[in-house]
Amino acid sequence: MPGTHDLWLFVLSGLLLNISPGPDTAYIAGRSMQLGWKGGATAALGIGAGGLVHVTAAAVGMSALLAASATAFTFVKLLGAAYLVYLGAKMLLARRNSEGPGVDLNRRSIRLSTAFRQGFVTNVLNPKVALFFLAFLPQFVDADAPSKVLAFLFLGLLFDFNGTLWNLFVAWLAARTATAVGKSHHLHRWIDRALGSLFIYLGIRLAAAER
Repeated sequence: MPGTHDLWLFVLSGLLLNISPGPDTAYIAGRSMQLGWKGGATAALGIGAGGLVHVTAAAVGMSALLAASATAFTFVKLLGAAYLVYLGAKMLLARRNSEGPGVDLNRRSIRLSTAFRQGFVTNVLNPKVALFFLAFLPQFVDADAPSKVLAFLFLGLLFDFNGTLWNLFVAWLAARTATAVGKSHHLHRWIDRALGSLFIYLGIRLAAAER
């Protein structure tokens, strides 16, 4: 697209960044193991939708507020951290049905819309994602681009699209893993505990992150 450069390097760098584990990967894996492929895929789409918010905000310059204002960054950071800790605590405290191995009592009550919404919020409330877009995307925009906003949007949408494809693969892989261990009630319980603990750790790490 006119206004961008080194597109191949952008795609490659984005791929390497997408495969780095973080809150999004943990959430998708957790939902895939709880709800199967559909749940994980829905969570991945929710995270992708959250990415669109960051892309749009960065393109119009709103993300610069997070970079310039310590108060705004701290507020969003703590809000996102609290949400991650909340999700982790729910996983840790989830109870399983003793009559059916690996069957969550709350599984039927967890709707796909909930998985989508939580994935969306998890991504939107991560200020580090906003700052990443603000710092990473401009490196591939030409200084004399006819429309820097359009170039920014193009790169952001490309990154988000590739990231969603990767997240869908993570959802499929986690769902297959859950199926393979589906008969082990205790293993599922320990997986929930591990994912819950990971979410709490990521929330604490996010709360301690500096701008």
